[in-house]
Amino acid sequence: MNEKFAEALKNLRTAKRMTQQELAEKIFVTRSVVAKWENAYNLPDMFMIERICKALEVDEHDFIKNLFEEENELNVIVLDDRKIIVKGSMPVIAEVLPDANIFGFIRPSEAIEFAKKNKISIAFLDIEMGTTNGLELSQKFLEINPRTNIIFLTAYIEYSFEAWSTGASGYLLKPITVENLKAQLKNLRYPL
Repeated sequence: MNEKFAEALKNLRTAKRMTQQELAEKIFVTRSVVAKWENAYNLPDMFMIERICKALEVDEHDFIKNLFEEENELNVIVLDDRKIIVKGSMPVIAEVLPDANIFGFIRPSEAIEFAKKNKISIAFLDIEMGTTNGLELSQKFLEINPRTNIIFLTAYIEYSFEAWSTGASGYLLKPITVENLKAQLKNLRYPL
């Protein structure tokens, strides 16, 4: 439990682009206390978890539920503003992950709403989706569930450096292939 909490706290904090010191100041503890939580040396009590959730702007009940929820379902989403990419990617993913529930989306708002109600194991995100930027959108998915593996899909290699700075698990050029997908799945932050 300590490790899962530590990982969740660190991911939420970094998704908010907050330092340990900044979080510590918001919840009235020392930076070393936050560091101990993030290194799984100890756990905060419920009062402190409430403060942490408020400071990180996450729902306390969802945060606690995610800590205790078992990883029994493998939900995968593909989000791209082009239907052809979504439809073309889903069979490739199904071939590599035959036990996964795979859902396709062309609207970011629908994918976010789905993620709020379902635990997403892997999110394949396009980087350029009209006015929406997949790099920024990845932070929303990580706020909902810090254990979501993000793999970016794009036709533009120049995004690769920026994509890695988001904490993504992978980066694939379109169209995806079975071989490339298998290679990326070996590098997931949260193995399946």
